[in-house]
Amino acid sequence: MSTHRELDDMLGKGWRKPPLVRNAALRWGLLIGFAVYLVAAVSTIPVDWGRVYEGLDRGWQFVLAFTHPDFVTRWSDIWEGLSESIIMTVAASVVGIAISIPIGLGAARNIAPLPVYVICRAIIAISRALQEIIVAILLVAIFGFGPLAGFLTLSFATIGFLSKLLAEDIEAMDRVQAEAIRASGARWMQWINYGVQPQVMPRLVGLSMYRIDINFRESAILGLVGAGGIGATLNTAFDRYEYDTAAAILILIIGIVMGLEYLSGVIRARVQ
Repeated sequence: MSTHRELDDMLGKGWRKPPLVRNAALRWGLLIGFAVYLVAAVSTIPVDWGRVYEGLDRGWQFVLAFTHPDFVTRWSDIWEGLSESIIMTVAASVVGIAISIPIGLGAARNIAPLPVYVICRAIIAISRALQEIIVAILLVAIFGFGPLAGFLTLSFATIGFLSKLLAEDIEAMDRVQAEAIRASGARWMQWINYGVQPQVMPRLVGLSMYRIDINFRESAILGLVGAGGIGATLNTAFDRYEYDTAAAILILIIGIVMGLEYLSGVIRARVQ
């Protein structure tokens, strides 16, 4: 014990990270207040425990359905919905990415003039402000039920997602390389092609693959509101309590998402 004291006297006290709130009374007051608010908030949530008890049995049946999924009985409906989801995903991703690149360039303050920057940022803000389900409901009301509404919804969502992240990557790029290309007398397109594009391309490819993954998962949700895709088949299976069919659909969705994740890793490794 004395050895530790002598060592502390020689070295002094070790550094400790200061607390976020230095005043102890205020810190404990905030923690207690947060705990009280959390309890009050949870207590206001209406819970029908009888309904929960009844639902536990159906939930357990659904879990057991994963042990014997039914891919055969409704295979034609599953394949039709899955094909719609894949087509919607690919088409919306290609269109959305193609539109996102110029908008992302215009939304980068270090390469775009102020008027273009403001317009592109406004487009991104509008796209990000509207959730996919809301957009899908609106487009279903305009174009009717079917994959067209889902395709337009996913394209619209892709623009807001990809343009914002691409613009932020461009703003954070190394200026030295870009300025060297500009100093050589390159035109604007040459400057973008040789000074900006090599720095953001790996990130753009990774984000594009990630967005394809998101679009496929979203296509399953959009089907619930009539915007095409496998979601409509999944919703029908749940309505009919065909849990074995629903389990088969979910297994296919999980398998495709895992395949896209592996493909994304391979493509990003080759682009680096």
